Amino acid sequence: MKKIIQIVLVLILIILGVGFYLLSNDHRLGNFIVGIGVLLFTLILMPLFLYHRYKGKKLKDYILTKEKIDKMLKNLSN
Repeated sequence: MKKIIQIVLVLILIILGVGFYLLSNDHRLGNFIVGIGVLLFTLILMPLFLYHRYKGKKLKDYILTKEKIDKMLKNLSN
């Protein structure tokens, strides 16, 4: 999974680089290619990364509850 994420990241960076290069040369397709790169980043790379980082972890550990707030306030007062 890590290799796939790295490959997708490199491809998206290449796409963005080409898009910005075309933008600097006043080419019509520059904005379109940058937009495609941003869409690929948000719709493909970010979900892959989030799935990879948080698989196997309990969501309950990351939710702020009343008990956790009370515990933090108790630790602050000590």
